Amino acid sequence: MPPASDRIFGLDDLVDNLQVEQLDTYLFRGDTKVRRTPRVFGGQVLAQVVSAATRTLTSERYLHSLHAYFLRPGDVEKNIIFEVDPIRDGGSFTTRRVVARQSGKAILNASMSFQKLEQGLEHQMDMPEVPGPEGLQTDWEYWESISRRYPGRLPEDVGRFRAIDARVIQRRDLDDLSVEAAPVQGMWVKANGTLSDDPAVHRMILAYASDMQLMGTSLRAHPVHFWTPGFQGASLDHAMWFHCDFRADKWLYYHMDSPRAGGARGFNRGSFYTRDGKLVASAAQEGLIRFTPDK
Repeated sequence: MPPASDRIFGLDDLVDNLQVEQLDTYLFRGDTKVRRTPRVFGGQVLAQVVSAATRTLTSERYLHSLHAYFLRPGDVEKNIIFEVDPIRDGGSFTTRRVVARQSGKAILNASMSFQKLEQGLEHQMDMPEVPGPEGLQTDWEYWESISRRYPGRLPEDVGRFRAIDARVIQRRDLDDLSVEAAPVQGMWVKANGTLSDDPAVHRMILAYASDMQLMGTSLRAHPVHFWTPGFQGASLDHAMWFHCDFRADKWLYYHMDSPRAGGARGFNRGSFYTRDGKLVASAAQEGLIRFTPDK
């Protein structure tokens, strides 16, 4: 087996990582083997709480709403314990609360609502006109180029995560952060492979991907990046709404904007569209964007 720094982390690895182990009826354990960052990636914990809550359903229901608070940074060297509270099983909706813990302390608290399939009134906002994913640089190509330009600044395996194919339409120039732009960005994203037909798996993967790039949207209007000395950033909360079924292994366009930043917090919104313009999911997140350049 190749060394960890030389091993490609693919889609099967990610799906296996996100599927939590059931210890008891409402108790689960999750692995943290995806070491992309010094602390556990927020999208990983989001996807794992979806996995844990879904495993406790007693009837066919589909996740339509997720609201989570990030309470503490996760330790990549420790497993995560997920405690599910089966708050309500109603005629149309099912509600679950999940607390993710490490070393006895909560690192994330989430509430989820599941609904049986129903028909109803429909409308949506149109998808923006954007170029397609063909020809755009992949995330792993981008981070490998950044690693070569800034030796020692990034983990050695930064380009080895290839489970998600993410392609930002217009990346920031890290060599010229004085250029301020509108706090709007777009990214094409899909699972880098083929997923099963289980809708819960596709929601789990999209929950993971929803935390990619979203918080950085609020920084685009400022000459600051995550590496800027004196900058401290962290996700504070995260919400998602799944409007209908979709396939996370087909291209989805993730349109993000940040209508407001202030009080050391940046507010970000995101919308996922299929290639033919159908809005399938929405996201919102507030992040800590504390900047103290004199420290």
